[in-house]
Amino acid sequence: MNILVTGAAGFIGSHLTERLLADGHTVVGLDNLDPFYDMAIKRQNLSNFNQHENFTFVLGDICEPEDVERACTEQKPDMIVHLAAKAGVRPSILAPVPYHQVNVEGTTVMLEAARHYKIPKFIFASSSSVYGNNEKIPFAETDNVDYPISPYAATKKAGELICYTYSHLHDIDITCLRFFTAYGPRQRPDLAIHKFARLILDDKPIPVYGDGSMRRDYTYIDDIIDGVRAAMDRCSGYNIYNLGESQPIRLDELIAELENALGKKAIINRLPLQPGDVNQTYADVTKAKLELGYHPTTELSVGLKRFADWLKNTNTTE
Repeated sequence: MNILVTGAAGFIGSHLTERLLADGHTVVGLDNLDPFYDMAIKRQNLSNFNQHENFTFVLGDICEPEDVERACTEQKPDMIVHLAAKAGVRPSILAPVPYHQVNVEGTTVMLEAARHYKIPKFIFASSSSVYGNNEKIPFAETDNVDYPISPYAATKKAGELICYTYSHLHDIDITCLRFFTAYGPRQRPDLAIHKFARLILDDKPIPVYGDGSMRRDYTYIDDIIDGVRAAMDRCSGYNIYNLGESQPIRLDELIAELENALGKKAIINRLPLQPGDVNQTYADVTKAKLELGYHPTTELSVGLKRFADWLKNTNTTE
C-alpha cells in the first residue's frame, strides 16, 4: 500500500513511518520541519528511515496546495494519515490565529487533496483535548465535546467536523483518532515528561502547575502506533476512536515514577494553574477494543524506563 503521512518527521509520525516501512508499505512523508522545536530533532527522526528504498520525503506545508500536490503525485497514495498540526495547548492561547490556519485550513487542504486525487481513506489525528473539562469519566466518543477550553482543542474539534463533512459529501472513509498524552522515545521536548526529565537530569527545578493532583492518561508510543495501524486496516465510513492507556495518573505520581526511571530526585517549583489546562484526561477505549482490537499493554513504569534509557543515550538537544 502507498501511504502519505503528514508530519512524518514528528514524534508520532516518525514512529508510524518506521512501522509502515517495516510492514512493507511505501511511504511518502510530508513535513515542513516547523521550528516550533529544534529542527535538528526532526532531522534526526527522519534519519532513522530517510535512506529506506520505500520512503520519499517531501519538504512542504500542508497549507500550501502546491506542496500537497507534490506529495500526492510522488506516489499515488491509497491512504492519507494526517498527523501534521500546530501543537501545544498553552501556545495556542497566546497565538490562536496560526493554530486555526494550520489545523483547520491545513486539514481542509489535505481533505481537498483526498477528494481531488480520489484517495479513498483518510486518518485524522485528533486529541483528547476536545473533551475539555468533561465531568463524566472516563471520556467516551459519544460525550459532548462542544466546550473546548483552548484554541488548540477547538481546532481539533473543527478538524473532526470538517472530516465528517468530507466523508458524507465525497464518500471518503475517514477515521478520527483522539490521542491521549502520547509519550516515549522521541517525544517532543516541550511536553511534560521530556521537559521534566531533562530538568531533573540537569539538577534544575521542574515547573509544577497546581498541587500535583491533575491526572493524565499517559499512553506509550507503541500502543498509540498499534492503534493507528489497526485504524488504518479497518478504516470504513466515518468513525472516532479514543486511543489511550485508560489508566490516568496524578502529576505527582508521574514525577515519582519519572524519578525512579531516571534514578534522580526532582526539584519542584510550584506555580499557579495555567489557563487551558484540563483537570484530567481518562480514555474510555471500549469502542477501540471492540472495533479495532486495540489493547494497550505498556505500564507507565515500563514506558518511562524505555524513555529514560533513550534520553540518556541520545544526542538530541532542545
